[in-house]
Amino acid sequence: MTELDDVLPEIEETLGSTVVAVAPVTGGGYTPARRCRVDLADGRRAFVKAPSDPLTATWLRQELGFYATAKGDFLPAVWGMGQGPVPWLALEFLASGWPPPWTPESIAEVRTALDALHEAPVPDGLPRLSDDSPFVTGWRRVAAAPERFLSTGVCDEAWLTRHLDTLLDATGPQVLAGSSVLHLDVRSDNTCLTDRGAVLVDWNLAAVGNPQLDLAFWLPSLALETGVPPAEPGLDPGVVAMVAGFFAGFAGEPDIPTAPRVRPFQRAQLRVALPWAARALGLPEPHPR
Repeated sequence: MTELDDVLPEIEETLGSTVVAVAPVTGGGYTPARRCRVDLADGRRAFVKAPSDPLTATWLRQELGFYATAKGDFLPAVWGMGQGPVPWLALEFLASGWPPPWTPESIAEVRTALDALHEAPVPDGLPRLSDDSPFVTGWRRVAAAPERFLSTGVCDEAWLTRHLDTLLDATGPQVLAGSSVLHLDVRSDNTCLTDRGAVLVDWNLAAVGNPQLDLAFWLPSLALETGVPPAEPGLDPGVVAMVAGFFAGFAGEPDIPTAPRVRPFQRAQLRVALPWAARALGLPEPHPR
């Protein structure tokens, strides 16, 4: 028995070779979906993702829709996909090149890949990032339940009361304007540094919007891994505030049993993103409680 028994016949038929070994891929990543290394009789090795529950099935179908029409060197090679009752995705197996550590050269490679992504044609059917997206509504979530945000200890109630309206005003619909393809989940576990440049994986959140958002969402996790606080003068302060708002809106929520690493990581990113947003907007530095 393997983790992929329910889709192995489809995988073998699509890839044209017998599966001789399946091993779970552990470490890195925050999804509860099934992730496996698959060895084929013809010597190839694939990375296969399959859902673990209805929610991850929905995410995977969204990702399959993106891969079906998207093109670019920033994408992994797609070897096959299944759109049946249990969806699955088979990609080239990227065994090495996963940061950290980061170097100036590898950071530049990711920036180059993002530039190429943002200049790429928009795939058919890709949704536009909307004003009700969780990426956008973070400070509204905080306004509705400030005690959850304050439970993270990143600032005191007086700072939030004094500056919440400024944060809300800065993150209006105008921040979303743009016509670029967005990944919206750029982090080291979704970025592999290859001979052809940086390759991005996990595309279930892809949308159309302001290209500055991808860079701004990446920088807090990059700061955690390099120890260098984010500083990107060319970014719209509203974009920076929106990123902080996303983490602010979720970091105080209960931990997710099937993905226990998510909330702690969001809280860590919030501790970077909130002071960054304050600097970008010219607000006083928030003092952790």
